[in-house]
Amino acid sequence: MGLDPNVVRGDFPILARQVRGKPLVYLDSAATSQKPEAVIEAMSRYYREINANVHRGAYKLSEDATAMFEGTRAKVAAFIGAPEPDGVVYVRNTTEAINLVAYGWARKFLKPGDEVLLTEMEHHSNLVPWHRLAVERGVVLRHIPITDEGRLDLAKLGDVLTKKTRLVSFAHASNVLGTINPVEEIVRAAKSVGALVLVDGAQAVPHMRVDVAALGCDFYAFSAHKMCGPTGVGVLWGRPELLRDMDPFMVGGETILEVFLDHSTFRDPPHRFEPGTPAIAEVAGLAAAIDYLESLGLDAIHAHEEALAAYARKQLSAIPGCVPYGPPTGPRGGVACFTLEPIHPHDLATCLDQDAVCIRAGHHCAQPLMRRLGVGATARASFYVYTSTSDIDRMVESLNRTREFFGCR
Repeated sequence: MGLDPNVVRGDFPILARQVRGKPLVYLDSAATSQKPEAVIEAMSRYYREINANVHRGAYKLSEDATAMFEGTRAKVAAFIGAPEPDGVVYVRNTTEAINLVAYGWARKFLKPGDEVLLTEMEHHSNLVPWHRLAVERGVVLRHIPITDEGRLDLAKLGDVLTKKTRLVSFAHASNVLGTINPVEEIVRAAKSVGALVLVDGAQAVPHMRVDVAALGCDFYAFSAHKMCGPTGVGVLWGRPELLRDMDPFMVGGETILEVFLDHSTFRDPPHRFEPGTPAIAEVAGLAAAIDYLESLGLDAIHAHEEALAAYARKQLSAIPGCVPYGPPTGPRGGVACFTLEPIHPHDLATCLDQDAVCIRAGHHCAQPLMRRLGVGATARASFYVYTSTSDIDRMVESLNRTREFFGCR
């Protein structure tokens, strides 16, 4: 049975809000998703009933908090198909997860001349850490190009994947194009030259079933706030044997095994990477978000969003001057990126806001991709479990009013 967004919408308190006297249409879920009542209640319940620090207390409240915190680690592992919870490291977000690999693994093991392979469609968070490594360690960066349709040009993979490639790092799904990349195929190619693979799953884990064991990758990163969970907590999954060899880039309480006046030793993963008091309430929210998504069904979520993306592309293509970006067919996520000539995307977003329609405008933290597309910025509508075709219709109506306002012919 398919997902009914009109029923799901009732689970999200904020979506009952009106803006300027009009019902809210939220089409910016790729930036952050809205939160269902179950997640809000789980975080509130933690503060009301078991508020205590984890791991260190020998009293009931702390034991309950620790059980929730570590139980969620096991829940996350099961959710992404990880064989054991020891590979699940709590971080603040996907950005921190990628930085942890760049600092803790790449900084330690890569030498001048080693190569890191990225792609033209990456979010800045999967570009900038590697830029720093290139400057500091003399690492060479290469990039898989994209086709004009917005897919990775894997016919060119042999030109950029070499025996010097030590790491391949790429997005599972593009936050701009909606492209879902063939992770297994890229992993197989990377393994053929002995490279490790880091996958940025920020735009995938909320929207489809992910199985890191089946994918064969070595690291996988994602954020809670894009999957109905709270801000401030995310996950780096890594193969435990790799994590054990990595250095933490932030140290202090909880990361240590023993401390002396002149030196210290560190705990095994994942705790060596989790200094200080963690985001405990946020982890409670993450657990509730996983339960919520599982209750809807990840396959149903993905099918719903694919249908919305196809519908949005068709409706947008009918607007004079509107240019959609991303693959026109094939597997894709719930993202519709477009320009509407001659109106700047920022003006579009401002005008749509007058109709209580929330879209994103700008380079979407993907300036190299914007240059590849030949634009400075785009407008982006992104969909989730609470999005309906009527929301897209509201957006299209507002876009047509905006064209009239700007005197477009």
